Amino acid sequence: MTNIKDLAQHCGVAISTVSRVLNDHPDVSEETREKVLRAVRELHYIPNTSARNLVRTTSDTIALLVKGVNNPFFAKLIKVIEREITKQGYTLELHHMDTSVDELHVGAQLANDRKLIGILFLGGRFNYSPEELALINVPSVFCTYTNTFGNLNDSDYSSVAIDDKQAARFAVETLVNLGHRRIAILTDNDDDNSISELRFQGYKDALNAHGIAFDPSLVACTGTFSDMGAIYRTTSDLIERDNSFTAIFAIADLMAIAAIKALSDHGKRVPDDCSVVAIDGLELSEYTLPTLTTLVQPVEEMGLTCAKTIIDLIESHGENKQYTFETVLRPGGSIRRLDK
Repeated sequence: MTNIKDLAQHCGVAISTVSRVLNDHPDVSEETREKVLRAVRELHYIPNTSARNLVRTTSDTIALLVKGVNNPFFAKLIKVIEREITKQGYTLELHHMDTSVDELHVGAQLANDRKLIGILFLGGRFNYSPEELALINVPSVFCTYTNTFGNLNDSDYSSVAIDDKQAARFAVETLVNLGHRRIAILTDNDDDNSISELRFQGYKDALNAHGIAFDPSLVACTGTFSDMGAIYRTTSDLIERDNSFTAIFAIADLMAIAAIKALSDHGKRVPDDCSVVAIDGLELSEYTLPTLTTLVQPVEEMGLTCAKTIIDLIESHGENKQYTFETVLRPGGSIRRLDK
């Protein structure tokens, strides 16, 4: 692991200079400060602050790092994980992260600072490298993660997730089988190396499999999974730009809920004028009018598997493994067959 001496040699400065930069002392030129901070990022430097915690000799703490705190699906998953971790005699320490921070760097720092015995990562990107993974020196499990855009070996990491691409494909094919061909998509982002890109790919795969030409004008990127106002505005823009679509595939239930409101406010009835289908299976979406048709993630089983896997790794009973769960269609009143 990179140390402060390595940083100093890489930058061609004294160790004391690097120390002043890391401790945010003002007596360093801006040019040198930038050079050191750039090296910190490039060399994946993690400060060793364990000396501050010498009084702590043992720990039973597992950290759960959550990227996407406003995601209601995560809220239920966290409850299941916390219940099981506590039941097994361990302490769960919850940390919320902004979407702009790097979860692996935060995890590595916490492992040093808090004397953690394990880390659960919930949310984040899907393109970790072996070098980044090596920063984490305690057992870890990635929840809702797949290595789709990364280059990790299966033996080096554990994960629990659904097949996001396949779930999206099934959702869109459900609409196609009802006669829909002008199908719009509400997605957070179409190229973010994460869940939204996978579900976008599943959408395109379903269209291609049924000979339906992909139309970029039917793609609406919200930039968020949970900001209902932003999702509402994005859906409104989509309707005003091209209202020829007969169905919307929303990659998350919250998006679908906001979309149903936007459709209604623009004089479109669901499902008479526009069908809506989503992925997640939130309890909240059972109370929309009409009830949302969605693919349910098995949150209880996923949470239990996350907890069991991290405990097995900590107690040296298990090896790294990837668990993939299937979604189940929950019928609702938000989709209909098109009249021939």
